[in-house]
Amino acid sequence: MGFIGSVFSPWFHWSGRGNPADNCCINVATYGPGGRFAMTDRGEGALRAEPDTLTVGPSSMRWTGDALEINIDEISSLPLISRMRGRITVHPEAVTEVELPLTRDGAHVWRPFAPSSRIEVALEAPGWQWSGHGYFDANFGTRPLEHDFSYWTWGRYPTSAGATCFYDADRRDGTALDAAIAFAPDGTARMVDAPPRTAFKRTLWALRRETRADPGTTPRQIKPMLDAPFYSRSVVQTQIGGESVQGVHEALDLDRYKQPLLKPMLAVRVPRRRRWRFSD
Repeated sequence: MGFIGSVFSPWFHWSGRGNPADNCCINVATYGPGGRFAMTDRGEGALRAEPDTLTVGPSSMRWTGDALEINIDEISSLPLISRMRGRITVHPEAVTEVELPLTRDGAHVWRPFAPSSRIEVALEAPGWQWSGHGYFDANFGTRPLEHDFSYWTWGRYPTSAGATCFYDADRRDGTALDAAIAFAPDGTARMVDAPPRTAFKRTLWALRRETRADPGTTPRQIKPMLDAPFYSRSVVQTQIGGESVQGVHEALDLDRYKQPLLKPMLAVRVPRRRRWRFSD
């Protein structure tokens, strides 16, 4: 993930969020045996933003016209410190035209560029080379997430007809976002009726989780990915319209995230490297 104004950076929070460019990063996470996590917060001198390329320090993302090439050169954070280097290439099946405002005034927007993609991973470590199903989206916001939301969940589930995304959020003004969008392989999208929100097992940090599931069925975690006091990412199996599907699910508790005592804990995983100098 590429960030300009690193939304979960304690350094961005402590800075007053006045200059998003001075808190940028490219976040990389790998899972399973030997998995690593890198999210180095860098200063404005490390950022180069061009129409087709985002460069943050030694790593970059480049849109070639038909694929997104992500070149990684990062150092993972505690507890497993090591170099993460290589290339990830995302090949969209199609690029959508969808933009979904998450608040009524458009202060937060979700842009699912390619809900169905093919991905190639070639990182310089044993077992970190594979290809499979991928995804490409973006978010934009002009206010801190915790100012407008207390809790949200998101899920993307590949289906026999393409992919379905659920975006559910509890806003601080008392309203709720309940969005369900089905994407066809050609990128066309349509709003669909979603099955009920259904709770499933809490995380190791007791973070509550829910996603959409047909009545009478209960979602379940297939694979843990990230587990933090305020955030969870995992592979979840659920049932939608009679079809059993597996996809990536996220849960975010922004009441927890806004607690001041959480920020020093995050700083251990999100180191700050303010100075950077490009060689050219």
